[in-house]
Amino acid sequence: MNFIDAVKSVFTNFANFNGRARRSEYWYFALFSIILRVPIMLLVDNQTIDLIIGLALLIPSLSVAVRRMHDVGKSGWFILIPIYNLILACTNGDMGTNEYGPDPKGDAMEDEINAIGNN
Repeated sequence: MNFIDAVKSVFTNFANFNGRARRSEYWYFALFSIILRVPIMLLVDNQTIDLIIGLALLIPSLSVAVRRMHDVGKSGWFILIPIYNLILACTNGDMGTNEYGPDPKGDAMEDEINAIGNN
C-alpha cells in the first residue's frame, strides 16, 4: 500500500472501528498527519487552524489505530497503553483471518493451500 492509497483508505473508513489495518496504512496516515500539521504550526500564527485540523484528524486517527491493534490480534483499547501500543503498531499483523476479520494483506497461506496440485 502506498502513501496515497493509505490516506484514501483511512478517510474512506474514517469512522470504521471494525476490521484490520496494515502497518503501512497506519504509519502513512501518521506521516500524513505530521506533514499536514507541522508546517501549519510553524508558519501560521493561528492556533485555531491547528485545532480545527487536529479535530478533523481525530476520528480517522483513532479508527486506524484501533484497526491496527485488531491486526495484531489485540483489542482497540490497547491504544491507551503508551509504550505497548507503539510496540504493537510496529509489529507484523496476524497472518490469515483472526477474530477481527480477514488479513488485509490477503490470505497468502490459503492461496498456497489452494494452489497445491495445480500447475
